[in-house]
Order: sequence, then structure tokens, then C-alpha cells
Amino acid sequence: MNRMVNEIQVKSILNKHKKRDNWFLDDYSLNPYSGCSFNCIYCYIRGSKYGENMARALSVKVNAAELLEKQLSRRAKKGEYGIIVLSSSTDPYMPIEEKLELTRKLLEIILKYKFPVEVATKSKLVLRDLDLLKEIDKNAILPDDLKPKLKHGAIISFSIPTLDERLAETLEPGAPEPIERLETMRKCKEEDFLTGVCLIPVLPFLSDSEEQLEETIRTVKEYGADFIFVGGLTLSGKGPADCKTLYYKFLEKHYPELVPKYKSLYRIFFAPSKEYQKELEEKSERLCKKYGIKNRII
Repeated sequence: MNRMVNEIQVKSILNKHKKRDNWFLDDYSLNPYSGCSFNCIYCYIRGSKYGENMARALSVKVNAAELLEKQLSRRAKKGEYGIIVLSSSTDPYMPIEEKLELTRKLLEIILKYKFPVEVATKSKLVLRDLDLLKEIDKNAILPDDLKPKLKHGAIISFSIPTLDERLAETLEPGAPEPIERLETMRKCKEEDFLTGVCLIPVLPFLSDSEEQLEETIRTVKEYGADFIFVGGLTLSGKGPADCKTLYYKFLEKHYPELVPKYKSLYRIFFAPSKEYQKELEEKSERLCKKYGIKNRII
């Protein structure tokens, strides 16, 4: 195996959430890998042990399939069905997945026990597994409260914080280009999947104007998105590997004139002001309504 990839054993692989997420609707999360080779500098995981070297600290959870088999078997026997998000703190379709096929193995187990799934990715490699996802889509058992509202057992969402290729190249140095993600989403829609875009994080003063948001929402609608989540940028931590530190370095290098604006907007907090968040929510809701696209899955 690549010397930059560690093999690790974990005690648990399926994480049960205390509360269902309003956007992703997930009751469980599943992360086959630790770290991420896409290396996005805004990632909220930064500040953890992966830090600046997220790609070099990439680890594969070699016993993930064995653990998932046991955990889903128990949950299925109890009827504890819920949407599993793949993934919440990594991308399940990083380049290494093409060789290892760990995510595919996990999807086979998810299908076996008839759990619904939401795939959250930036990669076209998800197309490889549409055969399994189609079977999950048809056969998954939804939680009782979602059955009247949701008709799909598989949801595929694509993280696209900006359509600006140059900005994306700087902020997401290891990730596929935004246009590739859009084209992959369109292919998923052509296969009748419920699919959409995670426009998170919206970047203050860089991608949050009315015109920029309108262009993004109009474009993702044209590519077939059923929904779009819009959320602001969070910045946390004080260490050299934390996303706040790295993002401010990015600003100082490329947009030094924006540093005072960010400091005023965020002050001592990890999120922008409540006024900013409210304005962003109102703009996105207005534009989603204009272009006939949902800002939630249901």
C-alpha cells in the first residue's frame, strides 16, 4: 500500500446521531477513511490530528466492513433503520478508493441490510457504484416518519462551494474541478437518482453576492439538481493546522484587503454574525424559489 496511507483498526464504524440532521436527514454517519486527500483548506476537520497534512495522514479503516456487518445486523434486527451518510468527515470516493474499493464493500453491506444512504462527495468515482446505489434506492427501508415524505432510498449530493475554477483550485487543491462535479451530478440525475448540491461553505465577500449566488443556483438547477444546501463558512482553532489559521493565510496571500472585513464579521466567534447568516439564508431561499429548486431534501 502507498507509504502515505496508514492502515488502522477501529473499534466502531457506524456512528449513531443524537438528532437527525435537518439538511442531510442522516441518522448515522460512516467514514471509511480518516483524513482526506482533497485537502480543502476550509474543511472543518482541520484542527484535528490531520491538520495541514491531511493527505499525508490518510488512513484506511481496514476492519470497517467487518464492523459494519456486525453493527448493521444488530440495528436491522431491532428495526432501527435510518439514513447513513457516507461520509461526514472524509470523502468516500478519494482516488485511493478506486484501488481499495472499501466504500463499495460498505455499500454492499448497506444493501444487504436494506439501510437508506446519502453519499456526499466531490468525485466522479461515485459513478462506479451506481449499480449498488440503484438497488439501495429501490430496496432500502426508510424510517417510518420519512416514508410519507421521501421516495428514495439513495441520495447523492455533491459538495461545490464555488463555481470559480481558480478559487476552487486554491481552496481545494486535491479535489476535482467544479464542472466535473456538476457533470457527474447530471449523470446521476439521468439515472433517476435524487441528487443535489451542498453549497457549503459560502465564502464571505468571495462567493456570497446576490449575483454570485444566483449564478450558482441557476447553474446547479440547469445541471439537474433537485436540491441545494446553502451555508456559511465556519472558522475555528488557533493552531497552525486549524482551518481558521489556514484560511487567514489564504486571505493574506490572495485577498489581503478582505482580512479586516473578516475580522469584523467573525470577531471572536467561529461563525459569521447572526445578521450575516440571516441575510444569506434569506437570499438563498429567495433564489431557490425563483429557480424552482428546493433548499432541503424534503
